[in-house]
Amino acid sequence: MSQLKQTPSQTVGPFFAYGLCPEQYNFDLKSLFTANAAEPGVAGEHIIITGTVYDGSGAAVGDAIVESLQADASGQYVASHDDAIARGFKGFCRVGTGTEEGNRFGIRTIKPGPVATGSAPYIDVILHMRGMLMHAFTRLYFEDEPAANESDPVLNSVPAARRRTLIAKQVAGSGVKQYRFDIHLQGPDETVFFDC
Repeated sequence: MSQLKQTPSQTVGPFFAYGLCPEQYNFDLKSLFTANAAEPGVAGEHIIITGTVYDGSGAAVGDAIVESLQADASGQYVASHDDAIARGFKGFCRVGTGTEEGNRFGIRTIKPGPVATGSAPYIDVILHMRGMLMHAFTRLYFEDEPAANESDPVLNSVPAARRRTLIAKQVAGSGVKQYRFDIHLQGPDETVFFDC
């Protein structure tokens, strides 16, 4: 009798990126969400966020999905599908890590405004990947917002030595402002993840 192998329903990934970002992987299916949260004419400071997801051994992960959820430049979240269409701002991105050089991801959006008094501008980041039964949540804060970061209650709930794992670094370049935000799943630079 031949030995049967596991089927996709018995394993965890790597199917997320191909199924949830089909256009990015050149499949003939439409992606519900893309790596662009804001149309070019949307009010606010347009930015690009790039990064890499690293596994516990420091290797770049090529089949993860990074999702982002954020407020607009005035600190307001999208209220509905119709609201997103009318404003040209989705506030949500989904991108796989397997099609860019070095397994990087890239998100085009606008810099969010603070959602509450005392809150720093931030973007919620959700990570899905093989071997993880549950997705992981983290936050991205901006290096060039030091005063706001210092007063943010969530960022300040993180031990001081680990806060740096939540700060996106500004990258020098021309044109649209760029930030680098790498996600480390384990190790000395492990990103802080939150229970939600």
